[in-house]
Formats: sequence, structure tokens, C-alpha cells
Amino acid sequence: MTGLNTLIVKLLPFFPKSFVWLFSRRYIAGKTLDDAVEKTKTLNASGYCTTIDVLGEDVTSLDDADAAKRECLKVLETIQAENLDANLSLKLTALGLKIDKERCYEMTREIVEKAGKLGNFVRIDMEDSSCTDDTLEIYRRLRPSNSSVGTVIQAYLKRSLNDVHGLIADGIAHLRLCKGIYDEPPEIAFSDKEEIRDNFMAMIREMLQSRAYVGIATHDRKIVERSFDLLVSMKADRSDYEFQMLLGVTEKLRSQILSQGHRMRVYVPYGRQWHGYCMRRLKENPRVAGHIMKNIFIRG
Repeated sequence: MTGLNTLIVKLLPFFPKSFVWLFSRRYIAGKTLDDAVEKTKTLNASGYCTTIDVLGEDVTSLDDADAAKRECLKVLETIQAENLDANLSLKLTALGLKIDKERCYEMTREIVEKAGKLGNFVRIDMEDSSCTDDTLEIYRRLRPSNSSVGTVIQAYLKRSLNDVHGLIADGIAHLRLCKGIYDEPPEIAFSDKEEIRDNFMAMIREMLQSRAYVGIATHDRKIVERSFDLLVSMKADRSDYEFQMLLGVTEKLRSQILSQGHRMRVYVPYGRQWHGYCMRRLKENPRVAGHIMKNIFIRG
């Protein structure tokens, strides 16, 4: 069945978006901010906090980047108005990183300063390796004067542990740690699952030792279990970390983590630019595609 699931995912790009939407709905709140608000309210009521993400990346004009900035500001204002337990995630390519890096920085600074005024927080997502240096540069410019911003480090990149060391040394490490999902060449990225896990755990240890706040963003049960052991052995304070998961993924494990008293944040994406995001999610977890296909054609 694994081969069939993978085949389904490979064929999905050739289907109409309306069909792909059937596979994608579990991963996103919907196409509007109202959808994200309602999903966040439901999650908050169950004990989860969230980070809301406006889907869309690699914009082709500064007008589109400015529109993305305005939507991010609207998210922060709506979180305040609706009294949600949520913050904001954003991608720098949605703010024109590949068009005008300085303009992207200014837009990001405006969003981060708005979050600070509202007592909220912005997480700068990490994208593929072509963006890593620029993303960290912008983060390094923002963080010293803005405690309301953090970024992301990907465990599958061979450089990542050094990046964590450097951010800790500079006193600006407020990080979400994740495995990473983009296709990267073997020269710069681990491909072996255990190597990635080992690198992930080494970064968690460094963050906890330094008392830098860490978001442990994983759906890998082995990493979760190893993290539990590490948290106990290091007598970690629960105010120094949280677990994070994507909407619609490993929900049983998500609830187990929450039930054990750990803070759990769910990544809640929304927007009309949902297609690329959901294709990456399905590629990461082909079993979901097979399950949905069975529901469509067997159960109706």
C-alpha cells in the first residue's frame, strides 16, 4: 500500500485543484482568516495554543509582498480582538525576500514591532536552503531589539547545530526546531533518519542547557519520547519549552503530549495559496493521500 500511496501523491499535481482540495482540508483551517479564527477557538477550548500562518510564498511583486504584510498585521489585530491564545508565523519569501531583501526586512520589522505593541509574538519560518543565510541575517538584525520574534532551525541541515550554537552565544536563541521538509542535496543535508534525529536531540539539549526557549516541532514519536527523557534528566522548567505540531497530523500523539501537561502549539495555516503547502504535507505523509482516496472511492 505504501507504493500506491506514494504514486497517488506523485499524480496529484496533474489533477484539478478542486480535487486536490479533498486531500488538503485536514491540513489547513480554510481559505479565510475567519476560518483560522474558528479553528483556533476550537483548539484553544481543548487546551491547545496555536500559531496562525498566512499561506503564500515566493511572491513575484512588491505589491503582493505588501498585501501579505497587511494580512499579517490583520492577523495580529484579530488575535487581540478575539482574545485568542495564538501568535503569528510568516515566511520571508511572502514578504519579498527574493525581490528586495531590505524591503523585506522593513516589512518584517513593522510586523514584529506591531506584535510587540500587542504583547504577541512572530515566528519567522525557515524555508529551503537558498533562504537560510538571509533568514538568519534578518532575524539577527531584528532580535536584539525585539523580544517578540523568533525563528526556525531545521535538523536535517548539517549546518544547523553550529547555527544554534551561534544564536545561543549571541543571546538571541528563541527557536522552533523541526526536521525540515524541502529537498536538499546530500552535501548540505542529512538523509538518514537516525542522523536527523540525533542532530535534532543535540539541538534540543543545547537549547535547554542555555535556558533558551525552544519549540520542539515534531510528529516523530521517537523524538517525542527522547525529548521526554531529556526533559526529565535535565529537570527542565516547563516555562522553557513547548511542543508544536502541524494541523491535521498525528492528532493522537498531539493529545497524549497535552494530556501529560506539556504546552502544545498547533500550526494553523489558512489562505487561498494553499496548494503548494498541502502538496508538501502530502509528500511528507503519503499514507494520508491513500486514506482519503479510499474514503472517496470506497466509502463515498
